[in-house]
Amino acid sequence: MRKRNIALWALTPVAVVLVLSGCGSGSDNDLAVDNNAQSCSVVSSSGSAVVVGSGVAGDPAAPEAASGYRLGYKAKQSSKYMVVANTPLATKAGCDVLKAGGTAVDAAVAVQAVLGLVEPQSSTLAGSAFMMYYDANTKKVVAYDGRETAPAAANGYYLVRQDQGDASSAAPVPSARRSGRSIGVPGVMRMLDMAHKEHGKLGWEKLFDEGIQLATNGYRIPGRMGDAIKGNAASLALDANAVSAFFNTDGTPKATGTVTTNLPYAQTLRTLASGGANAMYSGPLAEAIVAKAAQAVGDDAAKTPITPSLMTVNDLKNYQAKKREPVCTTYRASYYVCTMSPPSSGGIAIAQALGILENFDLSKHGPTNPTNEGGVPSVMGVHLVSEAERLAYADRDKYVADTDFIPLPGKGVSTMLDKAYLKERAALIQPDGKSLGTASAGALGDVPLGVDKTVERGTTHFSIVDAYGNVVSMTSTVESSMGSFHMVGGFLLTNQLTDFSAQPADGAGVPIANRVAPGKRPRSTMAPTLVFKGTEPGDFVMATGSPGGGTIIQYVLKTVVGAVDWNLDAQQATSLVNFGATNSPTTNVDGANTALDLTGLIDGLKAKGHTVNNAAQSSGVSTIMRVNRNGQTRLEGGVDPRREGIVLGDGAL
Repeated sequence: MRKRNIALWALTPVAVVLVLSGCGSGSDNDLAVDNNAQSCSVVSSSGSAVVVGSGVAGDPAAPEAASGYRLGYKAKQSSKYMVVANTPLATKAGCDVLKAGGTAVDAAVAVQAVLGLVEPQSSTLAGSAFMMYYDANTKKVVAYDGRETAPAAANGYYLVRQDQGDASSAAPVPSARRSGRSIGVPGVMRMLDMAHKEHGKLGWEKLFDEGIQLATNGYRIPGRMGDAIKGNAASLALDANAVSAFFNTDGTPKATGTVTTNLPYAQTLRTLASGGANAMYSGPLAEAIVAKAAQAVGDDAAKTPITPSLMTVNDLKNYQAKKREPVCTTYRASYYVCTMSPPSSGGIAIAQALGILENFDLSKHGPTNPTNEGGVPSVMGVHLVSEAERLAYADRDKYVADTDFIPLPGKGVSTMLDKAYLKERAALIQPDGKSLGTASAGALGDVPLGVDKTVERGTTHFSIVDAYGNVVSMTSTVESSMGSFHMVGGFLLTNQLTDFSAQPADGAGVPIANRVAPGKRPRSTMAPTLVFKGTEPGDFVMATGSPGGGTIIQYVLKTVVGAVDWNLDAQQATSLVNFGATNSPTTNVDGANTALDLTGLIDGLKAKGHTVNNAAQSSGVSTIMRVNRNGQTRLEGGVDPRREGIVLGDGAL
C-alpha cells in the first residue's frame, strides 16, 4: 500500500478491487467485481462523485458536531449492492468489499473492523453482535449469535458483591459498570469468523485492510465520538491506554475533527487478519484482554480501586458463537418477518407486536405529509403501536432470557407467537379508549419468574445487500457509551454484563430469568430484522435494525410498520418520528426533528391517557429495501438522520 499524502486516507475503488479480488475461496471468475470507478462514492451538491474519506469538499466523513437531526435526506438507489452503516468510513469499507465481489458477510467483517476504530462509543472488536443472514441461493435465513457470556466463576451476585459468597460484601467499585465485573467474554469476532467460513468469498486476511490503513495513517474524530470522549473523560482517565488513544498530550480530551491514529488497534487488526478470530481467544491478545479486565487499580495518580473481573483465558478459549433458529412470523398473510432469537428479546417482542397489530387496520392511520421527513404520525397509529409494544414488553420482561439456561414458556417461540394468543392480547387494546398504561404479562404457563426491568443501552447497526442477493442485518454493541472504559490493544472492553439483572431474584424472592450464571448470555434487545413478501423467505423486501438499547424494539417496529403498512420509502420509514412505549405509562414521541410540529399528536395522545416523553431519541436505523420504481427493481437505502451514517452502493449515490 502506498503512503497517503493527505490527512485522511481512503482506498480508491480501483485499488480496492486490485487488492481484494480473487483472494477468496473461488476464482476471479466467481466474483461479481464492479468496475465502475464511481461506485462507493457520494454525489456532492455540485453533482460530482466524491470519495468518502478523501477530505475534499462534499466528503461526508468530514466531521461536524454531532447534531440531533439532519434534515433533507432522500432515499438512495442502486441496482446491484448496497451498504448502510452509522459512520461514513465504515460504510465505505463495506462498500469497497462489495465492489470487489465480496459477499454481505465479507463486507460485514470490514464494516465491524472500522466501526471499532471510528465509533468506539458504540462498537468494539471485543463486543457482541447478532446477525440475520439471508442466503439467496438456498433461500434460508440464519440467525448468528455472537453475544458475550459471563465468566465461569460468576454467579447471581457477580454484579452486586465483590465477594459473591458474602451477603454483607460491598458492591463492585467504582461501580458495577466501571469495574471489571461488567466485562463479558467477547463474541463478535468469533461470530463473524463462523459466518465468513460459511458465506465468505474473499480472503479473511484482506477484509481488515481499510481498518488497518485508517488506524495507521489517521482519521478525523467524528462528532459523536468526540462528544463521547468529552462526556466520559473522567472514567477514561483511569485507563492509561484510553488516555493514550483519546487524550491530547496536555491531558485534554481529543475533540471532534482532530486527526488521530490508533497504532495498537492497527496491530490488533493485523493479528486478527493473519491469525483469524482465534487470535483473540488464545495467545497474547487473549492474555492481554484477561489482564486488563483483572486490573485492580486505575492508572490515575490516586490509583482508584477497581473491582476486577473473574474472567480467565479458559473463558475466552471456550467461547462459542452459535447459529440459532430465527424468530419468524407471517404478518397480515402478506409478509414474512424474520428477526433475532434469544438471548435477544427484541425479535420475539417485535414478532409479538406485529401479531397483535395485524388485528387492526393500520393502513388507515398513517402519518400526514410523509414526503416531509416521513411526516407526522397519527394519534391512532401511535396509540395502537404503543399499546401493542406495552403488551410485548410485558411478556419479554417476564419470560425472555438466554434459552440455553431458561426455557421459554410452553412450546417456546411458537407459544409466544401463537396467533390466537396474540389476538387475545390485541383485545386488551382500546382503539377508542384510554392507554393501558402498564400491561401485565400473558398467562403462558406456570413459570415462576420475576419481572426484569434492566435497561440496556447503546449499540450500532448496519444492513448490507451484496451483488449475489445475499443480505446481512447486523447489530453490534459495546453496551454503554465507551463500554467499561477498560482499553487494550486499541479497543475498548464492553460493560455488557450489566444487561443481566443485577439481582438474581425479585423482592419476593422469585428468580429472575435474566439473572447472571456461568457461561450465560445476558438478555438483549437487539433486533436485526429481515422482511420478505409472502409466507416464507425468498422474495426479499427489507433489511433493517437499530441501536438504542431498550428502545430498539420501538425503532425497528416503527420502521417496519412505516414501510409495509404506510408505504413509506426506505428513507421516510427510517426518518419517521420514533415513537412507542416500554411497559410503562410513558409513551415516547421523538423530538429530535424540531422542524415538525408534533403538538397535535402529543395533545391527542394525552387525551387518550398517555404520559408523553418528547425528548430527542438517538436511534441509528439502517434500512435497505428492494423496491419497484418506474418499472425497475432497485435497492433503496435509508440512513438515520439522527446519526452520522450514509448509504453507498454501485454507482455514485
